[in-house]
Amino acid sequence: MAGLKQTIIRGGLESLYFSGAHVALKPLVGGVGVILTLHHVRPPRPDRFQPNRLLEVTPRFLARVVKLLRRSRIDVISLDEMHRRMTERDFGRRFVCLTFDDGYRDNLEHAYPILKDADMPFAVYVPTGFPDRLGELWWLALEAVIAKRERIGLVIDGENRTFACETVAEKRALYDELYWWLRGRDTEAEMRAIVRDLAARYQVDIAAFCKDLCMSWQEIALLARDPLVTIGAHTVNHLMLAKLPEKAVRAEMDLSRTAIEAALGARPARLSYPYGDPGSAGPREFAIAAALGFKTAVTTRPGVLFRTDAEHMTALPRISLNGEYQQLRYVRVLLSGSATAMWNGFRGAQAA
Repeated sequence: MAGLKQTIIRGGLESLYFSGAHVALKPLVGGVGVILTLHHVRPPRPDRFQPNRLLEVTPRFLARVVKLLRRSRIDVISLDEMHRRMTERDFGRRFVCLTFDDGYRDNLEHAYPILKDADMPFAVYVPTGFPDRLGELWWLALEAVIAKRERIGLVIDGENRTFACETVAEKRALYDELYWWLRGRDTEAEMRAIVRDLAARYQVDIAAFCKDLCMSWQEIALLARDPLVTIGAHTVNHLMLAKLPEKAVRAEMDLSRTAIEAALGARPARLSYPYGDPGSAGPREFAIAAALGFKTAVTTRPGVLFRTDAEHMTALPRISLNGEYQQLRYVRVLLSGSATAMWNGFRGAQAA
């Protein structure tokens, strides 16, 4: 199913580009600006089984995107400037904001030199449990379990089941099935307990991913010293907030910015919801973020920014630079707003 979805999306992007529809539609659906979402920026890996490849782009691709933005009639601005333009209705020029979720070390090693050289501002949203080395990157643990085995066993809905995963195709299908089954558990605690048990059974060190891949507080501080960089909150434990009680949601948001302030000396006013889809953050979370005083908060609901988004600044859509679609023509289509307009049925991102 994942492969079919990618084929359909790629076909849509190709059609919009080569037909010129993205150019024709841009005046109607381009909005006032775009917030781009990235995660990893690192050299390509040779592994054939990479179910999380959508979360990473290469340094070469990012450098090409930067050159494209510099040639375009579009401003690359900070989240502070985006907030000012939105609230003051300063819509004279379209803009782009660059944002990175999760605080991966490769943001410092690979993305930062490229953006620093181009003098482009960007934001990094940090789940504070990650630099505290308490984070669980469970989606990577699941990938590792499936990658190293030809068969795994798991109790699903009270039934002991065994899954064959010898071939790459079987591994991809199994990862997709288990990922969404896990995301559908009633609570995050249940989901994580299942992954912990699975990792322990198949000798995968779930804690190592956080230590190996995520920045320490010292590394985050290096970035934070640069005026080009905004450090935003991404909760404490990277949980699906919509599945938590209201009190826990408030604590996840508030404690994360308190931890960042303690570590870096500045209290963040920017928030990114973990996962960011409708099943993870909705109107309740948007209202809590606003009540806590966050000036902006971003989702992963696909869409460009329109003038009306100034009315719900804690429910902003973004557009992902997906590792499966690393072509500049796709970036041109995404920046035009045409792809997400079609995805949303020309109704906007429906974030609020």
